[in-house]
Amino acid sequence: MQASTGRTIVGDLDVGTPLHDFIVQEALPGSGVDPEVFWGGLSKLIHEFGPRNRALLEVRAEMQAALDHWHREHRDSGHDPVAYRSFLEELGYLVPAGDPFVIDTRGVDPEIAVLPGPQLVVPVTNARYAINAANARWGSLYDAVYGTDVLGDRPPTGPYDEARGDRVVAWVREFLDRSLPLDGGSHVGSTAYAIVDGVLRVTVPDGMTLGLVDPSQLVGFVGEPASPRSILLRNNGLGIELRIDPDHPVGAADTAGLVDVVLESAVTAIVDCEDSVAAVDAEDKALAYRNWLGLMRGDLTEEVTKDGVTFTRVLAEDRVFDTSAGGTVAVPGRALLLVRNVGHLMTTPAVRDRDGNEAFEGLLDAMLTVLCATHGLVAGDRGNSRSGSVYVVKPKMHGPDEVAFTNDVFTLVEEVLGLAANTVKLGIMDEERRTTVNLAECIRAARSRVAFINTGFLDRTGDEIHTSMEAGPMIPKSQMKSQRWISAYEDWNVDTGLACGLRGVAQIGKGMWAAPDKMADMLVEKIRHPQAGANCAWVPSPTAATLHATHYHEVDVLAVQTELAAQQLAGRQRATLDDLLTIPVVPDPNWSDELIQHELDNNAQGILGYVVRWVDQGVGCSTVPDINDVGLMEDRATCRISSQHLANWLRHGVVDVDRVMATMRAMAIKVDAQNADDAHYLPMAPSFDGPAFLGACDLVTSGVEQPSGYTEPILHARRLEVKHRAESAPTDRARHEDNV
Repeated sequence: MQASTGRTIVGDLDVGTPLHDFIVQEALPGSGVDPEVFWGGLSKLIHEFGPRNRALLEVRAEMQAALDHWHREHRDSGHDPVAYRSFLEELGYLVPAGDPFVIDTRGVDPEIAVLPGPQLVVPVTNARYAINAANARWGSLYDAVYGTDVLGDRPPTGPYDEARGDRVVAWVREFLDRSLPLDGGSHVGSTAYAIVDGVLRVTVPDGMTLGLVDPSQLVGFVGEPASPRSILLRNNGLGIELRIDPDHPVGAADTAGLVDVVLESAVTAIVDCEDSVAAVDAEDKALAYRNWLGLMRGDLTEEVTKDGVTFTRVLAEDRVFDTSAGGTVAVPGRALLLVRNVGHLMTTPAVRDRDGNEAFEGLLDAMLTVLCATHGLVAGDRGNSRSGSVYVVKPKMHGPDEVAFTNDVFTLVEEVLGLAANTVKLGIMDEERRTTVNLAECIRAARSRVAFINTGFLDRTGDEIHTSMEAGPMIPKSQMKSQRWISAYEDWNVDTGLACGLRGVAQIGKGMWAAPDKMADMLVEKIRHPQAGANCAWVPSPTAATLHATHYHEVDVLAVQTELAAQQLAGRQRATLDDLLTIPVVPDPNWSDELIQHELDNNAQGILGYVVRWVDQGVGCSTVPDINDVGLMEDRATCRISSQHLANWLRHGVVDVDRVMATMRAMAIKVDAQNADDAHYLPMAPSFDGPAFLGACDLVTSGVEQPSGYTEPILHARRLEVKHRAESAPTDRARHEDNV
């Protein structure tokens, strides 16, 4: 083993020292994996699977070139769906459908298999957010309603508002009536909750005591049965905890002493190494893996300062309740965690192979995230999976061959780390067009480890635009959600998952609600996800998870899936392949100049607002003000669609480079103003020559050439430029301010 400046040589691998030291000093000890076996296995993975990875990327490029040629040749003759589909079959873009099958995944935790509920996605590099996400398994419904716009207005500033509190209580009591109906009465105005003869009895205003319509909803309690401090109930598998404390100011004002209603909320959470992080070197990757390791061991902590008070945030413990039968029942205190690896595209300088080439980042993620997760398999009550599984979500795969490659990668990882076959469960993100149209065959390629599929509108739209870049000008981005292909895509995903046997075994998920401050709108719109048969859907915050959890009390997702499966057997088809292959172009656009400029402004502002934080500060996901100053959750997927949309309009002459650049400069000034209170922010104007601004422009002007329209190559290069500048000249801010 030989050390050099910032690098450490291990066998035939050249590893960034921060990552090497993390592996040797933290990840390997306690894993049961011999260091020599690990390093030899990592070398085998990089050197044997690297060429296969590269070949798959070459297939992507060849197919895209053929698609571009097809669309250029047929653009003026109109879209012929029969000829187009025949071309895709000849190209191998559409693969033949095999015989019907069902997945045979085993050892799946109930949170994945049979417990529908909200799913959080959180950047792995932010320990505070990661802990919050894990602890978001339970959340206060009182706080969620009080602190958001669910009641139709925002809470007033200042101390607790009793009138608003009364409105919150009324809203929550109505929720209890729908989720925990009483036999002959209502929770509204209830005066006492008690456990009598092993069942819940609720005293109502006229003095009568009523039971639940379904007495089996009672799970357990804390305290004396006649005057419990807490009562745990279940509806559609999810917990509802009634907390009672007449001495608390809120409880004292409540007729029954209810101080809170706490919902089981984020049943699962995806800890993200991909779109929501900015990890470009060994230092960044070590931080990501270190936080994931702490989550798996159950010992991740973070010092937090809030309202002038500093404290240590830790992971929640499981919770124990007494039962009416005289025993106890423990319920998980934390979300079941999945980890999202990066896709097949990017390489990383964190590890170089024997020839000095950067290793594929996805291969590194596969070995390291699973190595860290092995600690959770032996952590007892602090561990993650009670079924002994590791859950890895793999994004941005294009078609069945890439899924089969991923399956082979994890087979080798299991062999190296001494894990039983199919310990690693796979999540297939259905966010690339070639995966969507071949989804059943993608699932078949990993049928013994698939535990999750989902839809992701933004990345899927970005790929839709790039795949058909030469077909013509795309419709305005604001109109994309109303297109036939997108509704077909959402239904196709659920129906394919059910046909492949995912019900009761794996998650079928839906994408993110991107507006964390618009919870009233979320409550109206996001119920469509469980109604569509999805047993999880992404939310942007623990508060949103608690509010979205109410949807799973109103909708019995497993019953919906059963009905949809029955309809499939009866021959009902919600979406067709021709629907999916409808291209959202306008051959002869007649858009007003005002509409065009609005689209330009909206896309440019969103790109710049995201990229400036990614490149300058290494923030991969945050709430970014949009052009109307409404905070939206932005990550690389949102950046991909905006940059590809502008690249498409530039390619087809809807706009020219001068207009795009003028818009980028105008929106940079706006973004600077929106970030004026950020002490770490480097303004883009008036020089417009910094890595962030130039990178944002590159995403548009070079968007046609970017592989699959991905933003990662440009963002990584610009972020590394900033990090290298900081190492050599830490006075960038002073230089920039001198220019201003």
